[in-house]
Amino acid sequence: MTKISSEFTLLHLRVFPTIWFGFLGLFIFLVVCASLWQGIENKPLEEIISFVFVPAMLAVFGYVIMKWLVWDLADEVWDAGKELVVKNKGRETHVPLAEIVNLNYQGFVNPPRITLLLRQPCELGAEISFMAPMRILPYSMPPIAKNLIARIDVARTSAQA
Repeated sequence: MTKISSEFTLLHLRVFPTIWFGFLGLFIFLVVCASLWQGIENKPLEEIISFVFVPAMLAVFGYVIMKWLVWDLADEVWDAGKELVVKNKGRETHVPLAEIVNLNYQGFVNPPRITLLLRQPCELGAEISFMAPMRILPYSMPPIAKNLIARIDVARTSAQA
């Protein structure tokens, strides 16, 4: 089996969100503590609200973007010849290549992603997205995706025959 998903998936799924929300939470905590230490009456209310409102809005913005682009990614995808083995949140699913209807590559998003549309939904859903391997020029389709498209086509035509 060959791993076809990126080695940096864990970084995007777990490490970056922890740093993002941890920093924003720490910032809000320090602003509130500093305001309480100096006395709330010495600070204008607008200043306290702005120092709490902006990080809170960044947290909401980060949550929406990460939910849309990052948190739906599979942890690992392995190529096992006639099927793909998808591991996500402790579950493992085997997806035969003949069951894949379409492969879509999105290189203009960060992280670059490959989305597989399945004929029949599996336990992970009707679409499986995973992070494409990092490349120097991410805007063209990676060789892994081109190879997978050709193999999916062969598997579908041989299954129909």
